[in-house]
Amino acid sequence: MKTTGNTILITGGTSGIGRALAEAFHDRGNRVIVTGRRQALLDEITASRPSLVGMPLDLDDPISLPRLAGDVRARFPELNMLVANAGISRAEDMTADGWDLSAAQAVVETNIMGVLRVTAAFLPVLKGQPDAAIMATSSNLAFVPRADFPSYCASKAFLHSWLQSLRHQLRNVPVEVLELAPPYVQTELTGDSQASDPRAMPLAVYVAEVMQLLASGDLPRGEVLVERDRAQRWAERDGRYDATFAAMNPG
Repeated sequence: MKTTGNTILITGGTSGIGRALAEAFHDRGNRVIVTGRRQALLDEITASRPSLVGMPLDLDDPISLPRLAGDVRARFPELNMLVANAGISRAEDMTADGWDLSAAQAVVETNIMGVLRVTAAFLPVLKGQPDAAIMATSSNLAFVPRADFPSYCASKAFLHSWLQSLRHQLRNVPVEVLELAPPYVQTELTGDSQASDPRAMPLAVYVAEVMQLLASGDLPRGEVLVERDRAQRWAERDGRYDATFAAMNPG
């Protein structure tokens, strides 16, 4: 994948991995458009980097994505890369008397349908561009889940499978399809404690390794896997699945 000279749209680009990727791509001379639901964060990131473009997107609002797609096509017809990064995580206790499907539904709508809708909105544009690419954020929890985040892990397993099918269907179309599968990274995805958890990979270290991998083009099966991802990715193949699952889900 070309890492300079692109016009890149990054959903969920105002915090965490999305923001760090936006800044890393911007530093390499790409035109970067970030989207997010919170206007204050869009204003903050564009104030710190005036040439970075912020555009609102609320995937829960049915008119927000069509409006964004129209604006991007009009202002940035050269768009050649989509990073579908927006996602949420919710813990769920399915043994609780009051358990319902509200958390699961929110996760499915954002993590699955959000990625599909964004891809459908921008794939027609990408097909006509040189060096086109789609990169969606899954998780290494797609391969061995944490049982206290069942819908989140399952949504990432869905994306892992769906991206393989998308890659195969686009095999004769010049659009590269990549899967970014982060390990446990210091972000606020599950709350403030994750951002400072010493067990999590520092965000800057993670994104630096990702950018190095993208620049190298060493991406077997289109998977962007940093070194810390690999043990979990191949746990089942290597006969370590049960032990890995037990270590991640004690008791």
